[in-house]
Parts: sequence; C-alpha cells; structure tokens
Amino acid sequence: MVSTAALLAVAAAPSPAHAKPEPKAPAEFVALRDIDPTIIQEMRYFTPHNFVGEPIDGYKKPMCILTEPAAKALHKAQRSLLHKGYSLKVYDCYRPQRAVDHFMRWAEELSDERMKGEFYPRVDKSRLFADGYIAEKSGHSRGSTVDLTVVELPAAPTRPYVPGEPLTPCYGPQSERFPDSSVDMGTGFDCFDTLSHTDDPRVTKQQRAHRDLLRSTLAKEGFVNLLEEWWHFTHKPELFPDTYFDFPVSRRSLGGH
Repeated sequence: MVSTAALLAVAAAPSPAHAKPEPKAPAEFVALRDIDPTIIQEMRYFTPHNFVGEPIDGYKKPMCILTEPAAKALHKAQRSLLHKGYSLKVYDCYRPQRAVDHFMRWAEELSDERMKGEFYPRVDKSRLFADGYIAEKSGHSRGSTVDLTVVELPAAPTRPYVPGEPLTPCYGPQSERFPDSSVDMGTGFDCFDTLSHTDDPRVTKQQRAHRDLLRSTLAKEGFVNLLEEWWHFTHKPELFPDTYFDFPVSRRSLGGH
C-alpha cells in the first residue's frame, strides 16, 4: 500500500521540462540538393575535420541549406562549370547562430589547440578575434553566403579524416595538405592565414587561375567574394541582410517545402 506521504511527494515532484520546439526556416530557404543534386557537398562542420576539431552545434545533418535565390544562382554557376569539366563543392552554407556561438566559446579556450597544426599554424590563437578570423556574427547565418571550391571531374572521393591523425599545414604544397579533391587553390578551406586572401600575390600562376575561375564563375551569377577568404561568397542582394537565424541544419527545419 502506498502511503499518503509518498503520494504527496510524487505530486510535489517537478514535472519533466518540455523541450522547446526548434525554430523553423522561413519558406524562402531550400535544400541545395533539391535545386542541384550535382553539386558536391562536404559539410565540414558536421564532422570533426574543422578548426575546432569536433562537430559544431546546430549541424544535425550534413546538408547545405540556402535561400532560394542563392541556391538557384549556384545551380547556374554549376552548369557553367560542368561544361568545362569541373564541379562546385560546398563546405558550408547556412550556419546557425548557435554554431557561431560554439566558435566563440572555442576561441576563448586558449588551451584547446588540437587543430592548430592544420588550420592556423602561423597565427597565435589569442589573435583570432583581433585578426578577424572569429566574430560574434556571421553572414552565413543570413542564408545567402556559401563556402565552396572547384573540383575537377571525375571527382576523387575525399578520404575520411581520422581524429588525432598527424596534421599538415593548410598553406603547404597541395601534395602535403589534407586531400579533399579540390583543385589547387593555394591553401585548404578555412586556412587562417594571409595566403588565403583571394588576391595574395604569393600564389602560383595555376593557383591564381583556379581562384579566378571560381570567382569569375560565381560573379556572373551575383556572388561577391570576401577578399580575405578565397572560398567565401555572398549572393547579392541578400533576402535577409539584417537577420541572423538559428534554426538547425536539418531537413526537418525546412518543414514541408
């Protein structure tokens, strides 16, 4: 028989908290694969192969989400490159604010330098804010910015990154960098180094040609390059120039569309 005291204790116990529903994407957001399934997707922040060294908050699926105009513009750029024997490959698209917050927390943990050997060998981690590599807001969270490269077809598969494996500098010769199937752009993706500046004069003639191919192809479709990062482009005009979203990267965020 259950005592009265026990019943009262159960009644007084706090009820389990109901999980707050995740925010949804506005109707103007789409999955890139639904617009162009031929564009290669290597979503780095879903994996531990990034400058933090672990999967980033908010990336529930390895998928590219963008505003519809940006996705359709990428589709046009892809058609142009396919005729030349190349393909686009995206590393990151829409980025939730919670992912940016994750970057901020990591940047303040100065002792965590597990990925320094690849992504920022020549930059002191304490300088990442001052030098502009890490910020509290990212244009990616507005949905019209994408990080991407060019791959020569037929595309070689990218081998899996193994956490803890020896790291090689992102600015080293292509034969020594992590093999990710990109044409030689002079650095790897997310290389925190001035060699990543799109017009850096130190890159070779071939590396310059590859950067120019990516930039000119995307410029024709309304994309503007961030000069500090050869891989970073924003489609203009932006649908949401002042809004930083925080819905997770997942098919569920897109609802029924």
